[in-house]
Amino acid sequence: MVKKDQKWEWTERQKEKFTKELVLVVPDLDKKMRMEVDASDYATGGVLFMECEDGRWRPVAYLSKLLNKMERNYKIHGKEMLVVIRELEN
Repeated sequence: MVKKDQKWEWTERQKEKFTKELVLVVPDLDKKMRMEVDASDYATGGVLFMECEDGRWRPVAYLSKLLNKMERNYKIHGKEMLVVIRELEN
């Protein structure tokens, strides 16, 4: 949104993009879906995407959650599996 030494301008173009673009789409179980997930030392997060008619992948849902004290001790592959399980449960 901003670059060094360049001020942000809130023009009609930015306003239209911000207010007209879809943020989330309604899920259609007959369409292709995919999950993208990640885990850090302190949190997990993921996005469920759906392929739309125009071929673009748009978000259906977001999920993020902090790891508790015990979960922070998991190895990275355990944290990655935890976020997959969390996404599938929701």
